[in-house]
Amino acid sequence: MGNPTQLLGAIGCHPLSSVIRDDLTRHGVTWTDLTPKDPLPPPVSAIVTSTESGDRAVIARNTAGRQVPEPVDWEGVFQNAAILLVDGHQMQLSAQAADQARRQQIPVVVDAGSWKPNFETVLRQATVVIASQQFRPPGCETVEATMAYLVSLDVPAVAVTQGPQPIRYCTDNQQGTLSVPSVQAVDTLGAGDIFHGAFCHYYPDHDFQTALAMAAKIAAMACESIGTRAWLSALR
Repeated sequence: MGNPTQLLGAIGCHPLSSVIRDDLTRHGVTWTDLTPKDPLPPPVSAIVTSTESGDRAVIARNTAGRQVPEPVDWEGVFQNAAILLVDGHQMQLSAQAADQARRQQIPVVVDAGSWKPNFETVLRQATVVIASQQFRPPGCETVEATMAYLVSLDVPAVAVTQGPQPIRYCTDNQQGTLSVPSVQAVDTLGAGDIFHGAFCHYYPDHDFQTALAMAAKIAAMACESIGTRAWLSALR
């Protein structure tokens, strides 16, 4: 969406890693590879999408067993940063990044897609948490309980996306819902990730609710085309 963007993570030197690097380069994303000598294949997802409904099924392996041990020059990483987006897959790395960002007064946005062990170490440092409706911390069986849990961690702004249903949100002084655009979805793959990226694009210049609403429009547009990249042409 026109922002200089940097990815910090584990890519490695497996032949599949070149696919990742090529994709990042093609879309103008710079990166810092913290495991440049790792010969193991990166985690891969198998995805089936129904073009009739846009629903998808994902079979994936996360990075729980592939944590990055290397130290990071955080001050250098965040020298010109306006916002940090973390998802907790690299939990120790995410916690370190969030801590340094807060020290440098950089907003921390957390993509809470699914619960992972020690996620609270990242959530406690968040400026914003945007969770999926499937996100369930231990002991939480409903969206209401999930939102209450996040508020108990003193997260200033919380939102839960619910697919085509309204977004639920809660801040220090108000709570409510935001309607999302109604579209004919043909592929919902990556919609949540696109939502988070769009939110980070808008949030530095808009209030929380406005950034959520604008991000919802981008995510809805992405669902109208096949794949996770075709929608980008509409922005050019």
